Amino acid sequence: MNCSAEKASRKWPDGAFRRASAAMVTAAAALICLGMQAGSAEAARRAPGFPWDDLFGTRPLRPHKTARRAAVPLPKPRPAEAPAVDTPAAAEPPAAAPQPPAAPAEAARPSETAKPAEVAKPAGPAAPQLSACRQALTEEIAIAPSIPDIHGAGGCGGEDLVRLEAIVLPDRRKVAVKPAAILRCKMAAAVADWVRTDIAPLAQSLGGGISNLDNFDSFECRGRNRIAGAQLSEHGRANALDVRAFGLANGKSISLTDRSVARDLRETVLHSVCARFSTVLGPGSDWYHEDHVHLDLIERRNNYRICQWNVYDPLPQTAPLLPAARPEEAPPREVASKSDASKSDKTDDAKADAAKSDDAAAPDGAAETKPQPTKKRRQSRRL
Repeated sequence: MNCSAEKASRKWPDGAFRRASAAMVTAAAALICLGMQAGSAEAARRAPGFPWDDLFGTRPLRPHKTARRAAVPLPKPRPAEAPAVDTPAAAEPPAAAPQPPAAPAEAARPSETAKPAEVAKPAGPAAPQLSACRQALTEEIAIAPSIPDIHGAGGCGGEDLVRLEAIVLPDRRKVAVKPAAILRCKMAAAVADWVRTDIAPLAQSLGGGISNLDNFDSFECRGRNRIAGAQLSEHGRANALDVRAFGLANGKSISLTDRSVARDLRETVLHSVCARFSTVLGPGSDWYHEDHVHLDLIERRNNYRICQWNVYDPLPQTAPLLPAARPEEAPPREVASKSDASKSDKTDDAKADAAKSDDAAAPDGAAETKPQPTKKRRQSRRL
């Protein structure tokens, strides 16, 4: 039995048609192979896609070709016989020609790649903002370094505190504060201005100028006058200063409450402090301030101020003696005349004294005997 393809096709009525179809398929396959070889260069440039890429617009963009930069012709050199061109002296230099951008290969050199960013350090705490007073209180006015805020029990302490160590005068001399005072910046600035403006010229007239300020008390967490349970003192808020004296360059010390100091000097100091501070307490205010002067800047309603400081007269040099005896040659003192009523009273008294004297002079027998009173005993009755 012969089973070849050619003979088998002859047994069916459509065998010729199938032979024609096979020939056409073979020819189409040959054409496709030739077309693939012819379009291999373009197929290499094209990315493989799907039939629906053109429909939905998902085909990737084709890379553009590298643009070729056309060479720009340079101008011809200027001929030697051409006239010179006058250029201004301050002419600006010609701008440099823009350089072409670096090629992609040069820009991606591994040696020129950016270094990795340094690891950021953790930011420290922000510096506190200085107040206007702290900025104004420079070292040309006072040596007053800032200290941390104090927050104690009962409202003691405060903010914007300084340690006032010395006051710098306009002539660069320093007035030491002994010991250094812990005050608020505004209080320290007021004390410095008072010493620089009022006390320094006054001490200069006494000889030698001022050298130090005696600080009796500054910041202390306590009640007023150190009384237990009293209202918080301005010393507890670092807003007060007790001044006892100031020293001179010649070694002398001027006490503000010493009655032996000239009265004019103490009154001058009194007027200066009462014009600058809201509270001034000295001798005469109470017995707590007999040996120093209290100064503070407390804020009261309607800017009310207190200035209590009695400037006493100086004590006499010697104690007063007893009055001397009246000299004999002195004229007699004038005595006011006595009234008639007093005269009559004196006459009656004289008569009564005379009658008593007569009774005393009379004999005992002549005196009338008076019956003596008798005492009756009361007998108890028995029931």
